[in-house]
Amino acid sequence: MTKKQKEDVAIFRYGVISDFVNGSISRVEKRRLLKEKSDKKWDIPFSEKTSVSKGGMLRWIRIYNESGKDITSLYPKQRSDKGKSRTVDDDTLLALYKLRKEYPGATVASMIDKMHERNLATPGCKLYPSTVYRFLNQRGLMDMTRKTPEDRRKFEAEMPNDLWQSDVMHGPRVIFNDKNRKTYLIAIIDDHSRLIVYAKFYFSENLVNYIDALQNALLKRGLPRKLYVDNGAAFRSRRLAYTTASLNIALIHARPYKPQGKGKIERWFKTVRSGFLPDFKSGGIQDINDALERWVNDKYHEKKHSATGQTPFERFTSNMQCLRTAPADLKDYFRITARRKVAKDRTITLNGRLYEAPVALIGKQIELCYHADAPELMEIKYKNESYGNAAPVNLAVNCRIKRDKNSNADMETAVDADYHGGRLL
Repeated sequence: MTKKQKEDVAIFRYGVISDFVNGSISRVEKRRLLKEKSDKKWDIPFSEKTSVSKGGMLRWIRIYNESGKDITSLYPKQRSDKGKSRTVDDDTLLALYKLRKEYPGATVASMIDKMHERNLATPGCKLYPSTVYRFLNQRGLMDMTRKTPEDRRKFEAEMPNDLWQSDVMHGPRVIFNDKNRKTYLIAIIDDHSRLIVYAKFYFSENLVNYIDALQNALLKRGLPRKLYVDNGAAFRSRRLAYTTASLNIALIHARPYKPQGKGKIERWFKTVRSGFLPDFKSGGIQDINDALERWVNDKYHEKKHSATGQTPFERFTSNMQCLRTAPADLKDYFRITARRKVAKDRTITLNGRLYEAPVALIGKQIELCYHADAPELMEIKYKNESYGNAAPVNLAVNCRIKRDKNSNADMETAVDADYHGGRLL
């Protein structure tokens, strides 16, 4: 696997175990979650499997905690049995297919038992539940003939910052540079208190603006345990997933076409449309954001919420002992990461500019971490170790540098010459 693929797998694994590594849970709750997650059907990156075993989850939890909550510990390791076949032979699969026609409603475990009872499996072939389920499911033999109503229940996070909900609302048009431009309201709400963690109008709902909103929310209100978002392009970005996982925040996506899970943020958007926008007459982007901030702080946060019986600000601040503050280097978690190989002349190219790397990194695949608004401050990292900021190549200076046999650079001083140019020899 490439490093990018390993990161995608690590992000998925963190999402599965995030409930176990964020705070403490009781043994009863842990057993319930293990069963719930092991029964769930997953879309696993770079794998045909659709389920995660309890043992696998427990192993991920252990190695993640033992590593000091380092997400790189969840990178997939190379199989110890690499090169050996783990497939089931065709005769066994054909027998399984025919048996399923005979018992269309049997469970996977029951199918495996019947295969062994009738000696239909080839000697030495072991049938795993995940293998049988995947084989039957791919052929449409696991579909339920009777659909049951979906179990939907109201929920509320137990503590402040346990769960944030976030979404984007289409806003009004405002004047910007003599043009009438559409705005988008990016907002984040605390599920427990209904406090608006951060809200701001932007001219786009892209990833750059969402990261700006999220970063400001984390600085202002601390780190949540979970972030519940939609399925838009910005929310599905790998950069957002990796950043939240690195901050020990579980990124949860709502199911497509199931808006019920984001009820609280959708309800607040309705309040904005009815309680704020009618009073905003006209102005620019800064005017509408200033007015929104005043309305949120002076009216919404100080009004008793019908569902909780408390004001959002009072409910959020009444139980703050478990809040996690944002790290001092929070901004570094939101940097863009690019991977480059250092050339033999120890140069690297990024965005059309040439930089120099240390001699020790020649031929190595390194990471370049930088902010989009300050690309000149670009940190060089190799195997999670920092090698300082990359310096732009100065060709004029390099032509005056000579190197000894140990590749140590030494500035060559100018010497007087008899010939000063300007005439033929």
